[in-house]
Amino acid sequence: MHSRKSKPLIFIIEDNEFHLRLARDLLVAHGMQVLHTSNPQEAVTQIENSRPDLILIDISLKEANGLDIARKIKGNPLLSHIPIVALSAYATKKDEENARAAGCDDFIVKPVNTRLFPRQIADNLGHQDN
Repeated sequence: MHSRKSKPLIFIIEDNEFHLRLARDLLVAHGMQVLHTSNPQEAVTQIENSRPDLILIDISLKEANGLDIARKIKGNPLLSHIPIVALSAYATKKDEENARAAGCDDFIVKPVNTRLFPRQIADNLGHQDN
């Protein structure tokens, strides 16, 4: 699946600059390519054009519900195979259940744990990070 010379492409939908930089910097430091948008209205089109290996999505965007975007992605036959990891500042069981019901494959609480985050992403990509 990683046709980009074994560097997986991660697409981040996040409108908080701090959380975006933290996730992007950690992923790049672990050999991944990153594209991102803070504009939820453009997200699905950008994902269709870039065909990432994994999508990280903040479920509490200012301009949209991240879970609605996840549902659109999972409802698109061209994109439905791409793993989606929900990011949330809220760590309730209900938030995680809602994310999984919307099609998210995993749920990570923000701010991300800098030691665990790269492993969590690698696990969702289906390979081991050496």
